[in-house]
Amino acid sequence: MTDQPADKIRVALVFGGRSSEHAVSCATAASVLEALDRDRYDVVPVGIAKDGHWVLAADDPEPLRLAPGHDPEVDGGSASVIVPTSATDRTLVVHEAGRPPRTLGEVDVVFPLLHGPFGEDGTIQGLLDLADVRYVGSGVTASAVMMDKAMMKTVLAAAGLPVGPYVVITDRQWRRDRAAAMDAVGALTFPVFVKPARAGSSMGITKVASMDALEAAVEAAREHDPKVVVEQGIVGREIECGVLEGHGTDAPRTSELGECVVVRNHDFYDFEAKYLAADDVRLEAPADVPPHLAERIREMAVTAFEAGGCEGLARVDFFLTDAGDVVVNEVNTMPGFTPSSMYPRMWAATGVSYPELIDELVSLALERRSGLR
Repeated sequence: MTDQPADKIRVALVFGGRSSEHAVSCATAASVLEALDRDRYDVVPVGIAKDGHWVLAADDPEPLRLAPGHDPEVDGGSASVIVPTSATDRTLVVHEAGRPPRTLGEVDVVFPLLHGPFGEDGTIQGLLDLADVRYVGSGVTASAVMMDKAMMKTVLAAAGLPVGPYVVITDRQWRRDRAAAMDAVGALTFPVFVKPARAGSSMGITKVASMDALEAAVEAAREHDPKVVVEQGIVGREIECGVLEGHGTDAPRTSELGECVVVRNHDFYDFEAKYLAADDVRLEAPADVPPHLAERIREMAVTAFEAGGCEGLARVDFFLTDAGDVVVNEVNTMPGFTPSSMYPRMWAATGVSYPELIDELVSLALERRSGLR
């Protein structure tokens, strides 16, 4: 049996996933579930368990909220969802033990609320492209390149954008000649930040003050990704800018700038500071940045967005030094997306509310053609 209201936009929210950011993705889904206008949207929540099992999730945000002592998780024992891989049959099918398969019908658009590998990195985007299903956010190439910090820096530098000094340590390099890899890092000025190349939410990141702590930091990053990026620390303010794709041939739009200020208890804006210790961090939007620098940062954000071939949305992160130099840190194609996350906060400061931002992203996805663009 198919139940698909003809007068509503049918949106599949896909969340969870196999990455270390599973709980963050669930928290994002809780916020979007709560904010979607049910008079306008028919919502199909689809969770991906940590083992990769796709399930039909409950339409209830409460169990998905992230809080101290509670890491939300998709229940892999729920009814299985079979996703389409054909452009001629794009129906979602549900399988439950002891019951015949039932169809959920087709969806108009997928909102992939996945962070990290196996979701934000082009993998689910490729799956949806195979089935000619429209979705929110960047396509395969932009998602993959911007997820990989080493590839991202290469693309941004080729576009003329300033990036800080860094060293890449691949899995092969680390296993073949660990000493040489560490010697390469020795050319940077300490402190350095050791990061998994393809992770987010500050997972696996360590601030390292000397060579003595480098090896352990690389091993900690490798627990999340065998490819590691070591970045030279840059002294400066952490400034962010939200980007929204333009409609049709319009240029991308930029938000008011935001700033992350760690007030206490953390050496940098780590996972706990982002999600579990709100009082330790001050998020300011709009940020207090001189107009000429703010305009420059917005222009650089658009350049980064277009250099990566991004679509839909992105949050571009910068360092602003005391000397007025602007350095691009990262581009996030699926940034944190709870109402308290910086991306929605920056757009709220620009005059776009959280529900309006969701509406805009769905609208952009629906007007974009499927397949090659």
